[in-house]
Amino acid sequence: MNHEAPIREIFGLYFNMGNVLMITVASVIVFLLALIGTRRLAMKPTGMQNFMEWVFDFVKGIVKSNMDWKTGGHFHVLGVTLILYIFVSNMLGLPFSVVVNDELWWKSPTADPIITLTLATMVVALSHYYGIKQKGFGGYLKGFVQPMWFLLPLKIIEEFANTLTLGLRLYGNIFAGEILLGLLAGVLAAKGAVGWIAAAIPTLAWMGFSIFIGAIQAFIFTMLTMVYLAHKVSEDH
Repeated sequence: MNHEAPIREIFGLYFNMGNVLMITVASVIVFLLALIGTRRLAMKPTGMQNFMEWVFDFVKGIVKSNMDWKTGGHFHVLGVTLILYIFVSNMLGLPFSVVVNDELWWKSPTADPIITLTLATMVVALSHYYGIKQKGFGGYLKGFVQPMWFLLPLKIIEEFANTLTLGLRLYGNIFAGEILLGLLAGVLAAKGAVGWIAAAIPTLAWMGFSIFIGAIQAFIFTMLTMVYLAHKVSEDH
């Protein structure tokens, strides 16, 4: 459980090579899903095309629930990318983990707070960027002093709080799930046949529950992304 991260120095900078590996694997899987799902488009979708169209329709519903489609349509692909990437990332550490020389190389990348807080920072930064692009710098700044200027400190704190809660919520749920799976796997390995029988059913049940949690967390992250974007780009927020 207490394995070291594979930290390596490259050009004077230190990298967690486990994180580099896992975000690369997640990116490749999402790319392949998109490639296979759109390779042979047909009027009557089947297989992966049907799945990708369902994802696009599902995310379109998320976008339209937060802002009008004329504005929110620009963020449709962003939402699809986020929900697929986060879901795949959440699933990678469920079947197994890989430890080499007491270094943890294979796990869910979203079980690391650096990854989830980086994603959250990206989302909040994008909300500011599109807010300025949509309203202009002056109009964007007015949003921080309306309806009352003395709320400005609270709104600034809110931006930091949004980043922390968005990233740490995802990290906490995925990390906790992997910790419990690791404990159950330890029982399976250490207690022989009796321990295997005792822990097999809870392990399978928790893996099923973790898949559900991973899907819900991908949905929540994408939903909150659209909420934050709507607050910055919509005139009625």
